[in-house]
Parts: sequence; structure tokens; C-alpha cells
Amino acid sequence: MTGLLESNQYLIRKKLLKILGEKFHIYHDDTQEELIGYCYQKALKIKEDIRVYTDESESEEIMRIKARNILDLSGNYDFTDSKTGESLGGVRRNFRKSFFQDSYSVYDPNNDIYAEVKEDRMLSAIIRRIVPFAKFVFPQQFAFNFPDNPTIIFTQKMNPLIQKLTVDIPKGNQIDTRIILGAAMIIIAIEGRQN
Repeated sequence: MTGLLESNQYLIRKKLLKILGEKFHIYHDDTQEELIGYCYQKALKIKEDIRVYTDESESEEIMRIKARNILDLSGNYDFTDSKTGESLGGVRRNFRKSFFQDSYSVYDPNNDIYAEVKEDRMLSAIIRRIVPFAKFVFPQQFAFNFPDNPTIIFTQKMNPLIQKLTVDIPKGNQIDTRIILGAAMIIIAIEGRQN
């Protein structure tokens, strides 16, 4: 069995029926046979609060993702290791750049930017914003770019009922898997809700 932090690909699937908050199952791949993680986005919170676990029983929390401020157009989301309390850094939405094409800066624990997560082609991004239901024809794709590192790809797959995000991490990746997982959770939980 591949552990959540050892996998080189994920399928994150939003749970369809829930009473409060958003819930996500994290599978090893598209077959959805091997559940390797679970995520819960708390409801009725003034600031976003997302928790990532190894399983649906929530027995072992791996990381926390929290919005830095209550009302923040930039959207700073800090990642924390749940076991040690160590800051892992996080992602910041680039508000002006994201008007036509979603963009996030990835920062380290000292708030120094070292990577970027950017939506695919500008034309596809604009079409998705203007044409109703275009997101079903042109699924959103993000590239996680870090210098001298292979590009990590996030692909948002949406249908009227179930939202999914695939994450492909190529061999040779040098980025902490928790950062990749945290960025993926922001994309499916925050971007998915905006779309």
C-alpha cells in the first residue's frame, strides 16, 4: 500500500453528500480503489480551515491548511505539519494575475517565494470565465513550476455532480509532498467552489 506522502499521483474526489463542510477522499489513482487520505474543510469558519488525514476515521492528522486573514483578496494559506507544529510555508493567490488566469505563489516558512502554480493557457482560462459550462469542456489545468524541477500537473475534472482533481508528480521531484498536497487542496476546495 502506498502512503499518502509517498505517492507520485493522486485523485482527490469531493464527497457528494455532506451536511456541513466539504469532505474529500484522496485515492492513489483514477481507479479509486486505494484510499490513501481524507480531507475535511470545516464549515462556518470565518477563516478557511482545512485538515488532511491518512484515512476517513481521522485517526492521524498530517497537516493543517489555514487562511491567514479573515478577508484577504490575495488569499494567503499557511500549511502546518500537524505532528510537529512546524510551518511548511504555503500558497498565496496572486489577485491581479488571477483575474484572467489563476496564479498562486508558493512560499517557504520565511515567506520567501520559491515556486508558482499557474492555470493553463490564457485563452482557455478566459473561455471558462465567460462561457457557462465551458469548464466541463475545457477542464482547468495548473502547472506547479519550481526551477530545476519537473513540472507537477493538477487537472480539475468537473461534472454537474462530482468534482475531481488529479495530481501528477513526475520522477525527480524535489518539493515536499505536503506542499504539493496543500496546493492541490486549495485548488479543489477554493478554486472549485469559485467555479
